[in-house]
Amino acid sequence: MLRSIRAHARYTLGVIIALAASEVIFAQPVPAVPTGETKGSATAHTEASRRALVDNADVVLPASTGAAFSGKLKDAPKSAATRVPVVLFLHGSSGLGLKAIGEWQAWLATLGVASVAPDSFALPDRVTYKSPIDKDMYERIHALRLSEVQPTLAAIKAQPWADGAKLILAGTSEGAVPVARYSGTDFAARILFAWSCDNNYFVAVPRNAFEPTKPVLNVISSVDPFFSKTNTWLGNSDSNGHCGSALKDNPNAAVVLVPDAPHTLLNLPATRAATRGFLAQYALQR
Repeated sequence: MLRSIRAHARYTLGVIIALAASEVIFAQPVPAVPTGETKGSATAHTEASRRALVDNADVVLPASTGAAFSGKLKDAPKSAATRVPVVLFLHGSSGLGLKAIGEWQAWLATLGVASVAPDSFALPDRVTYKSPIDKDMYERIHALRLSEVQPTLAAIKAQPWADGAKLILAGTSEGAVPVARYSGTDFAARILFAWSCDNNYFVAVPRNAFEPTKPVLNVISSVDPFFSKTNTWLGNSDSNGHCGSALKDNPNAAVVLVPDAPHTLLNLPATRAATRGFLAQYALQR
């Protein structure tokens, strides 16, 4: 009898060991969510930083205004031969130091389009982060970025080279969220780079405020590391990875997915081609 019990014990142990081995081989690992971090504490502009936001905006003007210009808005020409379309561009979380932004603004000028990119980091001790962080902090940052549109817009409208009827609101990544949320009617069209307009780790709720028929262009990588399903901590298994759902009822909206592109895609040939065509239709018409 004792021999039988011992044999049964060995068999049972063998089954347990076999099952454990099976789990090691076949179980799907749960992707670890990385630990984000923040630096700084300021999430609202002061009167001084709001002025600096605009004064230190990066501006590039085409030669058609009377003289090509690249510099800060405070130093921009105070007269112009003609008025041109203007893109108000909101940078991403890396700020204006990202080389791709200056290259993109220079390229816009070759199309006859001026651009103004306000400097969100004019705010001393502005919060910076490495994702993911808590949604409350993301929302504070999104509110900060949305607050930057109106003072920059007012400054643009006061410029002698700006065609107030041909203003485009554009942004990338963090800067594209306020483009989607802006509720005013001042812009002829909007362009969103590297943002998906849907629920995910980056927002509490999307709060999109697109005008029903105003033109919108969304360009994003098919494998965007932050807002596509390639991000294992995206936080939305039903995400499309683009703004298609938010724009589905807009007959003047277009979504361009760039295969295997990086998060920063402003200057890729496919992105430029889509942007050029969009601007030609909605901003460059005379």
